[in-house]
Amino acid sequence: MKKSVLVIVALAVLLIPFCIGKYNGMVKADESVSTAWGNVQTQYQRRADLIPNLVNTVKGYAAHEKETFEAVIAARSKATQVTVDPQNLTPEKLKEFQQAQGELSSALGKLIAIQENYPDLKANEQFSELQAQLEGTENRINESRKLYNQAVQDYNLSVRTFPANLLAGIFGFSQKSKFEADETAQKAPEVKF
Repeated sequence: MKKSVLVIVALAVLLIPFCIGKYNGMVKADESVSTAWGNVQTQYQRRADLIPNLVNTVKGYAAHEKETFEAVIAARSKATQVTVDPQNLTPEKLKEFQQAQGELSSALGKLIAIQENYPDLKANEQFSELQAQLEGTENRINESRKLYNQAVQDYNLSVRTFPANLLAGIFGFSQKSKFEADETAQKAPEVKF
């Protein structure tokens, strides 16, 4: 009887630090995912903040391109209304977010293409600066998405590998969804004048 009690106590002494370490590791990985998602949203917000300035600059040169401006403004509005809570990163929520951002990217592509018809616009310093900032932001968005996906991969590995997956199930840690390219990303936007 004493031996079995000693064995149980010894196992508990060994398992408790292991469980605490695994649990804390999953919490850290979950926080990394939340931080990475926050960084993705920050870059999308930066892009949304640049768009009104870009639209207003182009409006001065291409006043009759009203349809394009309205499409950009509508897409920006829709994209800024779709939010995803980092604790609720379901594939459906991510798809909705990606779709709204994809529509905005397409509309922006059409807006940038307008410059081809307006040589004075190309030479406009403000337009060039805004376009460079927008291109830089697009690069930051891409990098943020890559870092987010890496954080999700690390997190998913920590909650899916044995024996941590047993603890993950007990404590409610479940897999997170990665950021994937929208189906429309495979096609270049069509620009018509």
